[in-house]
This record gives sequence, structure tokens and C-alpha cells, in this order.
Amino acid sequence: MRTTILFGGTNKERLVSVASAQALAEALPEAELWFWAPDDSVHETDAKTLAGHARPFEVDFVPGGRKVGASLEHALDRAGGRVLVLGLHGGRAENGELQAACELRGVPYTGSDSTSSHLAFDKVAAKRFAAIAGVKVPENIPLDGIDAAFADYGKLIAKPIFDGSSYGLIFVNAKQDLVAVRNAAKTEHYLIEPRIAGVEGTCAVLEQSNGEVIALPPIEIVPGEGTFDYTAKYLLKSTQEICPGRFSPEVTAAIKDNAMRAHKALSCSGYSRTDFIISDKGPVYLETNTLPGLTKASLYPKALKAQGIEFTDFLRDQIVLAERRLGK
Repeated sequence: MRTTILFGGTNKERLVSVASAQALAEALPEAELWFWAPDDSVHETDAKTLAGHARPFEVDFVPGGRKVGASLEHALDRAGGRVLVLGLHGGRAENGELQAACELRGVPYTGSDSTSSHLAFDKVAAKRFAAIAGVKVPENIPLDGIDAAFADYGKLIAKPIFDGSSYGLIFVNAKQDLVAVRNAAKTEHYLIEPRIAGVEGTCAVLEQSNGEVIALPPIEIVPGEGTFDYTAKYLLKSTQEICPGRFSPEVTAAIKDNAMRAHKALSCSGYSRTDFIISDKGPVYLETNTLPGLTKASLYPKALKAQGIEFTDFLRDQIVLAERRLGK
């Protein structure tokens, strides 16, 4: 089957997707490149154009190639004989819609299936399933209870339920921040939780073609300006991502165990990355990413390297898994 890297997307995380695609194209030089544009059309592009795109985290990509389809669905209708390597993040790319469209057409793709993707993308549902698996999760605070919760906890955090945590975070440190949460919740569904003190950490899980599923070394995150948002992740050089993290052996084992529990509870396949706050009482679940970033600066490739796994070998193994799932 022909390998095609699909990247871009119709949501705001398409900038990260372009940076992921640059790393993917370098690792898989034989792969064709399809760019999913903001207007939903899909276009061919080439490795030279992609590699030459500077400042991908800040500037939109222009593919320059012929149109494959006027919409994603039209492009997938023409994807026969291809396996899609998904260099996508967020929105319809990660909420299960893309995966369902591929499944209906018999097009193999890397990563988790439509059901798992949809479940993990819903932060409230994902927390429920993680809790069922024995993972410690933060309390859910209803919108009409934020005043009382703020009085009790002193600090809260609010984040969009159906979006990546790089965007839309609201830290409630003062009463005026409650107004910001209420205003944001008028146009988007928000999850509100107590802000838990501790170190930010993340742990990748990898399914290999030999059937083994392993947790990779956890990563400790020290944001450059105190918040691990889009700017801290991709633009600030002061952000530290320490892999393996400076955790005790006992805490490291607990993080890896919790990441595996979340991966299995959400029925993820291929690979995932689960984020935690490492509190004084152990890991506390934040969310699971079914299409984590794969840029050269991203956390998942760092964990692969710490495990001694080459990025190209990881990708080729994921392609094998995608083709195998189609066969089943």
C-alpha cells in the first residue's frame, strides 16, 4: 500500500500538525503528502514545499499542489490502496470523525479507532473511564457551583471539554476570573476542576507490532512561564521537558501504571499520551491524547528516544499495525 501523510485540518491545531508533518516526512521520505486545508479541501504537496515552510507554529501553510478533493470525504473516496499516517491533532481529526470516515471506506490509518478517539476527546467521559480503571481524577465542579468551589479551594482551572489543553485554559486565581469562566462557557462547554498543586508530567504508551504494549519513560514538564499552554509548548525556549522525569522509582512506576490503565480503559490502540499532575499523593489524571504531537520538539518523540526506539522504526511499526487492523 502507498503511504500517505495526512496533515493540516480545519481546527486551530493545524499549525502543530504542519510541524508534525515536517518530522514525519523526514522520517518517511517515500510517503506522499496530503494537506487538509481549513476550508475542508485536501491538496497534494511535496516534501520540499513542506520542509521549506518556516515558523510552522505561527504561520499557516500553503500547499501549492493539485486538489485531491473538495472535502475530506471526497479525498478519502480516492484513498484506496493507501495507508494514512495521521499527522493531525484536535478537532475532527482527533474526535473520531476522521477515523469513522476512514473506517466506512476501508482506509487504514495510524492511531486509535473512531470510538476510542471520540471517548478520549471528551474530557469528562475520559475522566469517568480513567476513574473506573482506578486512576485518581480531579473533582468535577458545576458551573453554578464555581463560587463555592473557589471559596473552598482558592484556585480553580477551567478548560474546554472538546479541545486540546493548549487553548482556552482559564486559571481562576481571583474573583474576576470567575466572570471569564462564565463568559467562556456561553459559547463552549467547559470542564472546571480544583487546581491541584504538583509537577506537570506526561507518559506515553506504545503498542508494538509484536503485540506488546508498554509505557515509555515519563516526562517532567517545567513551563517557562508557569503554564504549559500553546506558547509554553511551542514558542518559549525556557520551557523544560525532562525525560526521563526526575521522579522517584515509586512515582515513576505509578505514572506508568496509570498511563497504561487509561490507555486500556479508553481502548486506545497504536499509541497515546496521558497527562498528569504529580501531586504529593501521586499522579492525578488530566487527559489522554490519542494523536499527540509528533514534531521534533514534541513529548512523544522524546519518550521514544529515551526508550531507545528510533522515530522511523516507530512510524513503520504503526503502519504495520494500521494495515493489520484493516485485515481484521
